[in-house]
Amino acid sequence: MHIRKIAAFAFGLSLAVLPNAHAASDFPHYWDGREHVSKPDLTTVERIRFMTTVDYPPFNFIDSTGRISGFNVDLVRAICDELGVTAICQIEARPWNELQPTLENGEAEAIIAGLKPTAVLREKYNFTAPYIRLPARFMTLKNTPLREPLANALENKTVGVIAGSVHQAILADYFPQAHWVGYPSRDLMFKDLQAKKVDAIFGDGSDLSFWIGSPDAKNCCAFAGGPYVAPQFLGDGMTIATTLANSKLVEAFNFALKAMEEKGTISELYLRYFPVDFY
Repeated sequence: MHIRKIAAFAFGLSLAVLPNAHAASDFPHYWDGREHVSKPDLTTVERIRFMTTVDYPPFNFIDSTGRISGFNVDLVRAICDELGVTAICQIEARPWNELQPTLENGEAEAIIAGLKPTAVLREKYNFTAPYIRLPARFMTLKNTPLREPLANALENKTVGVIAGSVHQAILADYFPQAHWVGYPSRDLMFKDLQAKKVDAIFGDGSDLSFWIGSPDAKNCCAFAGGPYVAPQFLGDGMTIATTLANSKLVEAFNFALKAMEEKGTISELYLRYFPVDFY
């Protein structure tokens, strides 16, 4: 079933209100404070419609009231507020395979749904700077943590990882001496960690953060070591895409993203949707 939910009303009636106090977080800075990003003139722009999906929580999903929600949705609201263009902002959800055609035929101005900026796509789209990266992390039982340096700590340890995943490739490249076991599913891997059949798990930090805070984890586990951004494996991070003809919008979005980073807005959004900090 095709999903078409235009949510312009969400901008006019319920712009997200963020707290003034900056919550403690290790959320990284993506902008050099000395870098100047100019705010382009958007007075001739009549509409800024963002396209997303609803199948990637907590970034994009349909909430209990039937509205488009998530980190990306609130980020769009904050960007439009920062640029003073809330009145012309909209966000619409469609299936993944409709996003690029919708952008290219002029029905929308931007995609915010985790579209990876590959070399091929950069030939026809402009991409903003990243607004969040999803690093790889180690997770262990709280009573058997791994100590830095991890290369030494992993000696004689067994690490669980999803078989054939990009995280298996990162683990093999970064820790070639580590002994790892490939799993067909995350649930089985988590159960084996709790049963002490493996000493650690290596995987997507955002996914692990939700499990750490879940009832199933029973407060058993915590992150070990630091985040591994690994751009050669994980890409440049999550960005916003526009057509090449809409380069002015990319400049505007980058201006807003930099300003919001300096104010702590993005960090606060991050902690709202990811209460267990995966950085």
